[in-house]
Formats: sequence, structure tokens, C-alpha cells
Amino acid sequence: MIKCSEKRSKIMRAVKSKDTSPEMIVRKLIFSLGYRYRLHYKNLPGKPDIVFPTRKKVVFVHGCFWHSHTCKRGDRIPKVNRDYWIRKIQSNAIRDKKNVKSLEENGWKVMVIWECEIKEIENIKNKLITFLDE
Repeated sequence: MIKCSEKRSKIMRAVKSKDTSPEMIVRKLIFSLGYRYRLHYKNLPGKPDIVFPTRKKVVFVHGCFWHSHTCKRGDRIPKVNRDYWIRKIQSNAIRDKKNVKSLEENGWKVMVIWECEIKEIENIKNKLITFLDE
């Protein structure tokens, strides 16, 4: 029988940092709209998920839990090891703000799409078109 902490560790190791389901949905949507992009530029702060170099625009697709969104899913904290998770999620949010600020200071426009927004694909589509064509 697997202990709770071992089970949790196994789950957390399986969490991907790129090519996540929400990211793949957004990428397919952008491609279907006729836009072309690059992925995970290592030389940009935060290694944005989707990069439009000629437009100088980036899109981050954030998981609600990991990046401290205010929605129901992002507002929860595990009951075990709470202090660790609070620090971890807060540091992610601080790092995200720092990366966005750095990108904007260097002339990049930034859009964040939250995991919970994926359900409303038509809204995302309209936001993306507005963002990319402005």
C-alpha cells in the first residue's frame, strides 16, 4: 500500500511545466486562427508558453492552482504541509509579476490565459484576436 506522502509525490512528479492540456488547447486555437508562433523562448523572462516574435507579444497559459488565481480551483490549498504550499504558490505569483513587468519594460505585450477560462473558448478566441491584432 502506498503512503499518502508517496502518493502525493507521485502525483506532483507527473505535473508538467509545458505542453499541458490547457496550453495545447490554446495553441491549437491560435493555430486554427491562422497565427504562427514560437514556443518557450528561453531568453525571455518566464519562458513564455507562446511567443509572437515579430509582434513582440507573448501568451502565458497559467494553471489556476500553481499561479494563485482567484477562482475556486486556484483558491484552494492542500491540507497537508500547508505552510510549504502557501510559500510555494506565493513565490510563483511573485515570480510571475516580476516576469511580466520585465517583459513589458522591454517592449513586450503580455496576455495571461487562466486554466479556468479554457471552458469559455469563444471568449478566449475573441480576446486572442483582439490582443494579437492590436
